[in-house]
Amino acid sequence: MDLIEILGVAFGLWSVWLTVKENVWCWPIGIINILFFMVMFANAKLYADFLLQVIFLVLSFYGWYFWVHPKSGKEKVPVTIMNLANRAFTFGTFIGGTVVMGYLLSTYTDASVPYWDSSTTVMSIIAQFLMSRKKLECWAIWITADVIDTGIYLYKELYLTSILYLVFLGLAIVGLLAWRKSWKSAKTA
Repeated sequence: MDLIEILGVAFGLWSVWLTVKENVWCWPIGIINILFFMVMFANAKLYADFLLQVIFLVLSFYGWYFWVHPKSGKEKVPVTIMNLANRAFTFGTFIGGTVVMGYLLSTYTDASVPYWDSSTTVMSIIAQFLMSRKKLECWAIWITADVIDTGIYLYKELYLTSILYLVFLGLAIVGLLAWRKSWKSAKTA
C-alpha cells in the first residue's frame, strides 16, 4: 500500500458516491481516480486493469459531456433501462470480449490472472458505458465486477484496493436502489 493507492481509493470512493447521487461532479473526480489507478495497475502488472483505466478515461469524458448536455431540453438525463435486444448484445459482448482479451493476455503477457482480469475489465467497460448513458443495468454489472475484483485484489495483496471494492460493492447496491427509484419516478412522470 502506498500513497498512489491511498489517493486512488479516496478519489474512487468520492466519485462513486457522487455517481450514486447522479451528481455530474462524479466525472472529474473519477478522472483523478483513474489517473492514480493507471499508475498503480501498471506497477502491479495488471495490464487489463491498466487498459481499463485508459478506456475509463475516454468514457469519463464522454459521460461528463452526455450528463452536462441532456437531450430534448431536459434538466438532466433520466435513468432508463435497456430493451431485451440490447441486453442480449451486451451479454454477447461480455463473453466475446472476455475470451479474446483473456487469450491475448495469457498468450502475450505475464499477466497474473488473465481471464479473471479480463472478465472484470470487460464488465467494467460495459458498466461504465451504460453508466454514462444512465442505464439502470450498469449497477448489476458493477455489483458482479466488484465481487470478482475484490478477490483478485486480495490475491494480488492490494489490500486497500480490495477493501475499496467491497465499499464499491455496497455503493453499487445503493446506486441500484437509488437509480431504480429515479427510473420509476421518471417513468410515472
